[in-house]
Amino acid sequence: MKTESWQQCIVPSCGKKYNINEQRTRCECGELLDVRYKGDFPKSLQQTFSERLNHKQNIFDESGVWRYRELINFAGIDTEDSSSYSRKLVSLDGAEGKTKPFHLTRVAEYVGVKTGNIWLQFEGDNPTGSFKDNGMATAFTHARMVGAKKVVCASTGNTSSSAAAFAANELDMGAVILVGAGKIAKGKLAQSLAYGAKVLQVNGDFDVAMAMVQALSKKSGIYVVNSLNSFRLEGQKTMMFRMLDYLRWEVPDWIVFPGGNLGNTSAFGKAFMELYEYGWIRKKPRMAVVVAEGAPTLSDLYNEHGLRWNNGDIDNDIIDDYYSEVDRKGIKAKTRASAIEILKPVNLKKAVRTLEFTDGVVAKVSDELIMDAMAMVSKNGFGCEPASAATVAGTKKLVEQGIIGADESVVGISTGHILKDTTAIVDYHFNPKNRFANTPISVEPDIKEILKLVND
Repeated sequence: MKTESWQQCIVPSCGKKYNINEQRTRCECGELLDVRYKGDFPKSLQQTFSERLNHKQNIFDESGVWRYRELINFAGIDTEDSSSYSRKLVSLDGAEGKTKPFHLTRVAEYVGVKTGNIWLQFEGDNPTGSFKDNGMATAFTHARMVGAKKVVCASTGNTSSSAAAFAANELDMGAVILVGAGKIAKGKLAQSLAYGAKVLQVNGDFDVAMAMVQALSKKSGIYVVNSLNSFRLEGQKTMMFRMLDYLRWEVPDWIVFPGGNLGNTSAFGKAFMELYEYGWIRKKPRMAVVVAEGAPTLSDLYNEHGLRWNNGDIDNDIIDDYYSEVDRKGIKAKTRASAIEILKPVNLKKAVRTLEFTDGVVAKVSDELIMDAMAMVSKNGFGCEPASAATVAGTKKLVEQGIIGADESVVGISTGHILKDTTAIVDYHFNPKNRFANTPISVEPDIKEILKLVND
């Protein structure tokens, strides 16, 4: 099965199209791009996807990304001819995207939703420990299509880890990583270094590094794998496909997830726009994007300043005035949830489009709530990094506000592995003032004292 595809400006009043093999991150008008498809997408593909779970050692059927290759076929492959797609598709040996949603009893009790009504999907189970591997599989596939030999990204850590791993796996591909000095968790920095990427520590935060990447792309033509790359977002759509596949294509009432650079917000919305267009679903889920109080841009613009998609006719003055005020006051993003410590998200407009399509909401939560939620996830025997816990913190807040009903179905996306930011976890538990702290107990090497503590 082959599909016609192209790149197109997201703003309907422009709508300029570009060849699928062209390397670009923006339209000539300055707006972002979508990957668009024309073809036949019968619901019978759902059965095909199910059958591929018995992958028979075909890594592209095993992959939780490429199992859905008919829905992301920008490479123009024959989706049933392995000799065709195995030459074009990039995969970490089929390991990316092997995730599914499941119930956590204590989390359900904590947020106030019935246990059978809430699922968490742990994207930290990806090879490099975060959801980014979904998108890198498709971004690197396009990079291979256009003959790129070097990729670049700005990162708070997870993007760089994934980009470095995929570049190393490609053998003839190099990766350049720009990170804010002191703005990356050591576990994530360690991955980028170990995979052999060239790491540049920029004097500034993520937003500064991202500005440098965009400037670098214009001057050098180096291939950008940040989420402003529309091909990366195609892979991130598959998180929604897997979730729906597991739920037998029954759409939940709510999907809740953290918002940083807003790539997931954009990708998830696009996934449902397309499935709705194909006639696969009739119900739209409501999406709740959770941001940290220390990185409140989407919440401020959407909830307080009334920024709306308005069929692409966004009031740019609202955005420009907000950023001018941020710059004038020297405001910087600051949150313990480093993966979402972003003040100028590049996918802002796509995210607002998603919110409009899904009648979505934006919740803002404190670091205290995020860290408590992280500890609660661990009490279920699973774990996540702080930014992922924003999903749980945000769900709890929205239930308390009466926005999410206790009887409604909720799927939360947990974006990063517990070992991504061990410093944050250890700091939390070493402070006995924290609500769920499991503080170590100092003890002398006295067996009687130890026995007493063991039996206490």
